[in-house]
Amino acid sequence: MSDKVGMVIISHSVKIANGVTDLIGQVITDVPIEVAAGTDDEEIGTSVEKIMNAIKKVDHGNGVVLFYDLGSSKMNAEMAIEFLGKSDVKIADHVPLVEGSYIAAVEANMGKSLDEVITALEKLQLPGM
Repeated sequence: MSDKVGMVIISHSVKIANGVTDLIGQVITDVPIEVAAGTDDEEIGTSVEKIMNAIKKVDHGNGVVLFYDLGSSKMNAEMAIEFLGKSDVKIADHVPLVEGSYIAAVEANMGKSLDEVITALEKLQLPGM
């Protein structure tokens, strides 16, 4: 079990989410990362249930950062956090999916706390995203 901050990649597309995790996996292997992408019937979209399950898989007591591609993904992420009642799950808001998740993986791999990972991501925030 990892003692590092976990990550969930939320996308409307399974291919996009898997591509992001593949990219990260080329360099970082010790950070718990899960994909929550597509709908339950393999279509484009997101699923609150998939997000909740992914959070549970990567939550080893050190917090979890959620990354999303589009606005409705964020809405479903917010609902998942609310349903789980988790205060140590944070959404990487206004952060580009690829760059943000990569930086977060590097930071988490160095043993940074959830707050330290979020602080590092604030430098990547884009206005109006």
